[in-house]
Amino acid sequence: MKKGYIQVYTGEGKGKTTAALGLALRAAGAGMRICIIQFVKSRRCAEHRIIEERLSDLITIRKFGAGLIGEGGPTGADKEGANKALREARTVLESDGYDVVILDEVNVAVHYGLVSLSDLLDLMEKKPENVELIITGRYAAKEVMTRADLVTEMKEVTHYWKKGVKARHGIEW
Repeated sequence: MKKGYIQVYTGEGKGKTTAALGLALRAAGAGMRICIIQFVKSRRCAEHRIIEERLSDLITIRKFGAGLIGEGGPTGADKEGANKALREARTVLESDGYDVVILDEVNVAVHYGLVSLSDLLDLMEKKPENVELIITGRYAAKEVMTRADLVTEMKEVTHYWKKGVKARHGIEW
């Protein structure tokens, strides 16, 4: 890729990671190499299985999170995982081994103070010219959105979880 851009998927609605995974699938279909770094999520989901079993030659996915951040706020394990993810993101961006790098839920990590906004802005600034950088998660900072080339905000209009529908395997996880 000659020119890579910075995309941000944020907002309160469902679909931010799903949109990034869709982009990863499209890029893999075009023969690009993709690295997905998950800052908060720890659960092994269906996308991990398909990527690891069938797409690992093109897509690398790495989980560093301790899980969803609960009402009590982040834990030491959350901070440790997010900082490992940040170090991995730096290494991956410097490696010249990937065409697309997805920082999944990094906005959440910044919002909760697990990694600093300045560290994320530094990653954005130092992104190689030929790498597409995707940043996901609710709570995207204004500074992140201002520096991005594309920002999509997911807005919840209605959601079936309000009717008691639990997360379903293969759809939500």
